[in-house]
Parts: sequence; structure tokens; C-alpha cells
Amino acid sequence: MTMDKGQIKEFIARRAARELHDGDFVNLGIGLPTMIPEFLPPDVHVILESEDGIVGAGPRPDAEHADPRYVVDAGGQPASCPPGGAYISSVVSFGLIRGGHVDATVLGALQVDQEGSLANWIIPGKMVPGMGGAMDLVVGAKRVIIAMEHTQKGEPKILKRCTLPLTAVNCVDLIITEMGVMAVRPEGLVLTELNPQFTVADVRAATEADLIVAADLVPMA
Repeated sequence: MTMDKGQIKEFIARRAARELHDGDFVNLGIGLPTMIPEFLPPDVHVILESEDGIVGAGPRPDAEHADPRYVVDAGGQPASCPPGGAYISSVVSFGLIRGGHVDATVLGALQVDQEGSLANWIIPGKMVPGMGGAMDLVVGAKRVIIAMEHTQKGEPKILKRCTLPLTAVNCVDLIITEMGVMAVRPEGLVLTELNPQFTVADVRAATEADLIVAADLVPMA
């Protein structure tokens, strides 16, 4: 069954949620990663940090409770800060990030390469999503996970070497797309899980990077 764009994002977010553990201190990038809390198991409770100044951020509010004048996430979208959460200054927020206190960050990407380098802040002359806190997060977080669609308008986003300006080099640990899960390891980019809707040949065709298929490749749940 072919997934539409909404189903693809949900599928990726659902799989990414499995990478977070109870008690983790987590920063989620804008866009697709913000869907991840909706798919956390009931026994997994994480502390969400938004680099613009919320610790213990809650789920996205509905239209009735959103107040975009005052409470927003790093992408400028309505956010919530439930009891137990706190508002902090950007200085404290980035102190937490740069101090190595973030267990995991999940970000989107424009490009990732087989060496784990990331480009996610600008397409020169076309689009400037902005650096935001990504440069700090990818070097400060203990684990960097990229959750994104596998291609952009049919063109590979997982390359031998990024061609766009880099956010950081050799920083990515795991890539999750609708086609599979790939780990960045010393020997190269390893496909560890495969979406049963695709074949290994499909993934190779959609990936410019050299792809190593794990001997113990398993279906992507």
C-alpha cells in the first residue's frame, strides 16, 4: 500500500519515538520531529527542551488553548508548558545543550551523507530555513537522530558527500526515513531495518550514498 505524505510523516515519527527512553532529556527539531511525542509508549516519559526557552514542554495545544503571542516552540509554532515545566532564558537553554545534558536530539535534514555530516539550514539562493539551535544541538547532544523523508522530489537526500553548506560534520548517529533505518558506523552507512513495502534495491536506487546492508537486517516496524 502506497502511503500519502501525511502517512509517511506519521510512519517516520512513530519509528523515531522508539529511539527515546524513559527519563531522556530530548530536543526535537521543527516539523516532523514535533510529532514524535504523540507516539511515545505510555511507560516512556521524556523531558522535552525547546532551545528558545522551555524545559518540560508539553504536547502541541489545540486551537482553543494555543496562544502564539507568548508560548511558541523553536519554529514559532504554538507550544505548551504544563505543570512541572519551566520557562528559562536562552542563555540557560544553550548552556544545557552545550554542556552535554541533552540525551538525544531528533532533527530534519536537507541532506545527510555517509560520513554522518548534516546540511539542514540553507539552500543558497533558494531557501534559508535558518540555523536555529541545530549547530549547537548536533555537537552537544549525546545522540543525533535524523527523521526525514528519503528523497526530495525524487532526488536523493542521503548522499556520498553533502553538497549544501554544512551544519556540522560527522555528527549524525542514525537516519530514519519511510524506507528504512540507517546507522552511521565506522565502516560506513549501514541499513539495519527495511520497510517491507520496499526492497533493498528500492532503497539503493533512492540513495546516492554507498549503502551497506546489515547481515541481520530486520523489518522496520
